[in-house]
Amino acid sequence: MKSTMQATELTITSLMTRGAKLFAASEVITWQGERARHGTYAEVYTRAGRLANVLRRMGVEPGDRVATLAWNNQEHLEAYLAIPCMGAVLHTLNLRLTPQQLAHIVNDAGDKVIIVDGSLVPLLAAIRAHLPTVMHVIVVGEGDTSALGDHEKYDEAVAAAPEEYDWPELDEWSAAAMCYTTGTTGDPKGVVYSHRSIWLHCFGVWGAFHLDESERLLMIVPMFHVNAWGIPYAAWMLGCTLLLPDRFLQPEPLCAFIQAEHPTFTGGVPSIFTGMLQHAVATKADLSSIKRAICGGSAVPRTLIEAFRDQLGIELIQAWGMTETSPLGCIAFPPAGISPDEEMAWRSKTGRAVPGVELRVVAEDGAALPWDGQSVGELEARGPWITGSYYGVEAPERFHDGWLRTGDVGVIDSRGYLQITDRSKDVIKSGGEWISSVELENVLAAHPAVAEAAVVGVADAKWEERPLAAVVLKPGAEAGPDELRTFLHGKVARWWLPERWTFVEELPKTSVGKQDKKLIRQMYNDGKFEVQEVGKAAR
Repeated sequence: MKSTMQATELTITSLMTRGAKLFAASEVITWQGERARHGTYAEVYTRAGRLANVLRRMGVEPGDRVATLAWNNQEHLEAYLAIPCMGAVLHTLNLRLTPQQLAHIVNDAGDKVIIVDGSLVPLLAAIRAHLPTVMHVIVVGEGDTSALGDHEKYDEAVAAAPEEYDWPELDEWSAAAMCYTTGTTGDPKGVVYSHRSIWLHCFGVWGAFHLDESERLLMIVPMFHVNAWGIPYAAWMLGCTLLLPDRFLQPEPLCAFIQAEHPTFTGGVPSIFTGMLQHAVATKADLSSIKRAICGGSAVPRTLIEAFRDQLGIELIQAWGMTETSPLGCIAFPPAGISPDEEMAWRSKTGRAVPGVELRVVAEDGAALPWDGQSVGELEARGPWITGSYYGVEAPERFHDGWLRTGDVGVIDSRGYLQITDRSKDVIKSGGEWISSVELENVLAAHPAVAEAAVVGVADAKWEERPLAAVVLKPGAEAGPDELRTFLHGKVARWWLPERWTFVEELPKTSVGKQDKKLIRQMYNDGKFEVQEVGKAAR
């Protein structure tokens, strides 16, 4: 027996037309360093139609890839709508990658057109001669284009194009957008999102955070990173005000933007929020308009969640995801019936799977492990917005019986709460026993002198591997290995205590702001750290 329900395609076009019709007056506000540039949903919709006409004139057809190399601004939002709704594929380029990686990604995707911000033209110009599939370049705003070659100006091209565009009927399973992984363990791999997956992901974001038209969403997470965590599409579907910081992602301009435009909700990585917290406390900046902030990209220290609550009055919500999961996978809301004293222990976990996503941990032989909070295994995921393959690359080692192998290692407890303890490539196995680098880092971050800490496994003659702690101290603070080992004592197992310590001014980061542990290990092996050795490994 079949249902009587109508067969309606779930497409970004339906999101776009809904937003333009129901929320024409909702605002899109772009920060320009000292003042804001205001637009409306109606204006963005009209300009998206004009942009689609520009791209059609350039020969863009359904399935063609159109890349963006841009900041968080209105023009980027116009591309977010126009490109997939005309049947082409939005390909956001990570502007923090190396020129070699960018060239690889553009060529691998076969991009036909690139829309580039004027301030980023030098990055594109350096590789332009090595991009044979790119037929046209469109430059947004001002910049030195002398080395770029043939190109068109975005505003001029859009202004000259017809306003009306006949948006085609699309298959919800067709490609809408694509992003590439950061390539920390090899060449970046492409993940292609469908209209359907993005549409359903919007429902996931809506349900998880209870967003509505009254919200003012500050989009700190870059629009080149996993569709800005789905926030632009979810916001457009619901009519939220969108606050776009452009290139001004440093603590001082971000705090100025917040005080000027009063966002209520935001999202970003721990390093961004740490900088905002320090600046706000030092300058007494008023960030009180923000009620909630989603934090992901790497493990969120409990101390950061507590500081946002106690010093800023902001609920900082830990979430987990990755490029391959669109990215929303799970969120760390505490369970019902928990006392205030217990709440923080649950908020500092990785979280529970959101509806639509299934998670499990498996042993080395592929067998599913029990949800007992003790059995450690690799995390696997599946769901309607989780990739089942990579673009143009065979990678069978990343998939298992219809599940995505995430590369994260952790446990799931009886209530379904996930706690990630490491990346599989970062796990520390010392004398046959596992050491959680994530837990060590979180405890170290609670020390009043520590600004940031990274723990990696390094070779040890007796135990095969032992932890190395790389620590960044707060300005003017002092602490040594003995003090930090004493601080760790009683909070983690004695045999976890690192014997090797190095103190650095900053930790290397990947292109999306995560600690680059691969580089930290390499720097240690190359003798680039001044290492202090104290104590002995206990057993």
